[in-house]
Amino acid sequence: MSTNIVSDASDLRRGDLELCQQQIGYAFRELQLLEGALTHASGVQHRLSSNERMEFFGDAILGMVVCERLFQQYPEYSEGELTKIKSVVVSRDTCARMSEAIGLEQHLILGKGMAADPTVPRSVLAAAFESLIAAIYLDGGMSAAEQFILRYVDGEIEAAVSCEFGGNFKSLLQQLAQREFGVTPNYVMLDEKGPDHSKCFKVSAQIGSRRFTAAWGKSKKESEQRAAHNAISELRSEPAPYPCEESMGDVPEDSAD
Repeated sequence: MSTNIVSDASDLRRGDLELCQQQIGYAFRELQLLEGALTHASGVQHRLSSNERMEFFGDAILGMVVCERLFQQYPEYSEGELTKIKSVVVSRDTCARMSEAIGLEQHLILGKGMAADPTVPRSVLAAAFESLIAAIYLDGGMSAAEQFILRYVDGEIEAAVSCEFGGNFKSLLQQLAQREFGVTPNYVMLDEKGPDHSKCFKVSAQIGSRRFTAAWGKSKKESEQRAAHNAISELRSEPAPYPCEESMGDVPEDSAD
């Protein structure tokens, strides 16, 4: 790690800001904003010259972008469920992980004592990520900040959703159907193929009179989960992730359980 070391204000050594911009995929018009976002309180004589104020601002921008993404992308989730996912995505640990993915630690401007430690505290990495968001917003506006955020948080959102709900699409579809249509979805067994020891099942989810794209699975449970996933996607006007194939050889090997 080649962190920039600062013993006092006159000894300030700027990082390779050009390389940093390449890594984050954004070119600053005002480089002092980038420098400010990378400057820890230990690297300046006065805390107001550090990235702490930017961290405060960037945290709010990150939260807003994540909330809007969740609101738009998961209309079937309740307020409580969305709150749980958001808390994971904007957590210190997640921000530190995204900071590491960018490689911000090699560009941080730290005081001599902190830079002597080979490991940058995760709280410092997280603060740098949030500060960078604020710097991009101040330099290029909301659109630039949103593009930067979504580049990194979309994968974190998917991971948080998967972890929180375990891919239980039947449960999600039931919540959606009861809330939006006042009914409980049914699952219709349409076909089964193969020998007793290795059967495949074709199932379709149905809400009221509407039947959704059927899915094959290697168990009834798997087929129903996939059928529910198809239904949720189609209700969002998205392609079914498990389009029904007539051949058993086309049944995917992965499990939706």
